[in-house]
Amino acid sequence: MSRGSAHVPRQQGRHRAARPEGVGPALLRAFVVTLVPALLLGGGAWLFLRSGRGQAVRLATDPAALLWTVVGIGAAWLAWVAVICRTYVRRRPVAAPWQARLAGGVAVLLLCGVVSAPMAVGARYALVQRDLIGSVFGDQASATAPKASASNPWGHRERVNVLLLGGDGAVHRPGVRTDSVMLASISTKTGRTVLFSLPRNLRNVPFKPGSKLAALYPDGFTDGSSGPNANYFLNAVYRDVPALHPGVLGRTDNEGADAVKLAVSGALGIRVDYYVLVNLKGFQQLVDAIGGITVNINEPVPIGGNTDAHIPPDDYLQPGPDQRLDGFKALWYTRGRYGSTDYKRMERQRCAINAIVAEASPVRLLKRYTKLASASKEIVRTDIPHKLLPAFVDLADKVKGQSIKAVGFERSDEFDPNDPDFDYVHTAVQAALYPARAATPTTAQAGATTTPGASASAAPATSGPAGAADSVPSRASDAADDCAYRPVTDTAAG
Repeated sequence: MSRGSAHVPRQQGRHRAARPEGVGPALLRAFVVTLVPALLLGGGAWLFLRSGRGQAVRLATDPAALLWTVVGIGAAWLAWVAVICRTYVRRRPVAAPWQARLAGGVAVLLLCGVVSAPMAVGARYALVQRDLIGSVFGDQASATAPKASASNPWGHRERVNVLLLGGDGAVHRPGVRTDSVMLASISTKTGRTVLFSLPRNLRNVPFKPGSKLAALYPDGFTDGSSGPNANYFLNAVYRDVPALHPGVLGRTDNEGADAVKLAVSGALGIRVDYYVLVNLKGFQQLVDAIGGITVNINEPVPIGGNTDAHIPPDDYLQPGPDQRLDGFKALWYTRGRYGSTDYKRMERQRCAINAIVAEASPVRLLKRYTKLASASKEIVRTDIPHKLLPAFVDLADKVKGQSIKAVGFERSDEFDPNDPDFDYVHTAVQAALYPARAATPTTAQAGATTTPGASASAAPATSGPAGAADSVPSRASDAADDCAYRPVTDTAAG
């Protein structure tokens, strides 16, 4: 019995205290408990992203899940650092020279830093993403957005139509004029996208049939006069409808955006589901955040200047292929119109969107994510609910794999923004969205003679909806072709 009593404490003592080793072996053990979990966590994350992308997207768009992710990262970091330190402390020799102990302590701190850095970045990204979701995709009340669920985001519709607006002021400030109006119609199955551009000075815009605004403006958005009135152009709808008819649309957090959606729906003859409003000045931040865009410049583009006030531009963007533009230059690429026309500006805006889509690679976005998110909070407003973000992310992947088509309603023999023929516009939209339905031998022959790069040019044809007995106008052109390098002058301005 006495032997057993003497034997047990020795066994317990051996399990309770690790045998001291040299500083080198102790550091090696600490390195192992740093490396092995890192490999396991990295491999697990890689498998999760590769095989569970849908779950990863849902995690990245769920504010509650993102908060728990931050908590989990913090707990894992504390446990990991504690294991590294304890492993070294238990194995290092107490009586080692102070130089060796100092070097060992510094090495352990470095190991803890190696662990801490990526986990801190992960936690920061999660917090930034959570803040972004809450700020931009805060599930605003909308009078025009369709009812949708995460399980059936598109409501069995073939296409989702997103209105892209560029405003001249802060996105939450009343009185914004939407000087850039484009609709992206996206196939929910293939991602095939058609961009429709409407001029900002479009008159007599009809509102969606059956809407309250259609009843208020049976002859379109007009004051009834025959002369041009800038207060009744398309770009004034966002500002003036809420001022003239507050509360007419019912419960909404952005009556101006809902009014423009109804106007564009009436003009194009198709449903408008959601809107995205971007502050044009903030567009500069957005481009800088993704590292710039690359475009072809076919003629000098003015920087600054005012045609009406006879103030010349400060400078010009010079023609050339594959021009790399930072945010400031990209802003003027999309806005500059001194001595030019709104229609050329509309075309450049479509090219800028095409360039942004081409630029937005996952790796590049990840590197600049915090800047991009910070810029987005200040310059973007939308009624896309956060529950649909996973579906929109999946749809964006499909869009990136397709060529974008474009139709711009520019002044021509067939279309005048001061006296627009909206039957013509509706016919053009249907022909662009469903070319197979509109195609006939005559239209195919006409399409073959269309100048490459032309958008919104009329193409003679034989059939179409009522009101367009002998023409199917505005064949959709490839945005990449429209934006190709085809210089119109050899002489640089300036």
